Amino acid sequence: MVPTPLGHLGDMTSRSIEVLRQVAWVAAEDTRHSAPLLRHYGCNARLLAAHQHNEEEAAQQVIARLAAGESVALVVDAGTPAVSDPGARLVARVRAAGFRIVPLPGACAAVVALSAAGLNEARFLFYGFLAAKAGQRGEALRGLAHLPYALVFYEAPHRILETVVALATAFGPQRTLVLARELTKVFESIHVCALGDAHDWLLADSNRQRGEFVLLVSGAPPVEETVEGERVLKLLLEEGLPVSQASKLAHAITGVGKKALYQLALHLRA
Repeated sequence: MVPTPLGHLGDMTSRSIEVLRQVAWVAAEDTRHSAPLLRHYGCNARLLAAHQHNEEEAAQQVIARLAAGESVALVVDAGTPAVSDPGARLVARVRAAGFRIVPLPGACAAVVALSAAGLNEARFLFYGFLAAKAGQRGEALRGLAHLPYALVFYEAPHRILETVVALATAFGPQRTLVLARELTKVFESIHVCALGDAHDWLLADSNRQRGEFVLLVSGAPPVEETVEGERVLKLLLEEGLPVSQASKLAHAITGVGKKALYQLALHLRA
């Protein structure tokens, strides 16, 4: 199991390069994508395709090569195999056939994004890609809305706008969103905003919608804390205080996050 760079070729570990140079075969998600990478590192292994549409067949090919005494490395287009990428079924079949699975550490977009997110939650839940269909996506998000963990999603550029709207609808506009885009590549960007502001931020520049995304959402605050913060905020707004002052005072009184209260105040005043 050999992780490959998300973008920057310098992120390949020396152990991964050594393994790819030694194995007889490389099972790759996309052989056309992996061939130049292997040439770059001086790897001469033969390639076989192992993607989501042929994983069972590929597993049998890998098992046959291993049974013949040959070694096989598994790679995906970027990052760690079997993490929101093909590989899990192949690994299960190979292990069931009695062969050893050797995992190598390396690039994983979710962990890279988490390290730069600045979210305070001590725990996170990695979800990966949400369903493409709106109904299934909404149902999944409603099931996650109450969790106090940072939530980590992957998303493709053609669905990013509808996904941030779905996140704001399910979780509310006040929670923090981190949009990590094109990690380790030339146009890498990491933007932090309230969920309710994400759609407009993406629309403001079409370049912000390009590339592969990791989306990180702050966890749900305790129910009691949220209810009390909203109650105090409503009272202050009813007294005629400006949004900024009301949210600042509500934060001082209840301890609820200032940014969350500010976004909630804007929503209440809308």
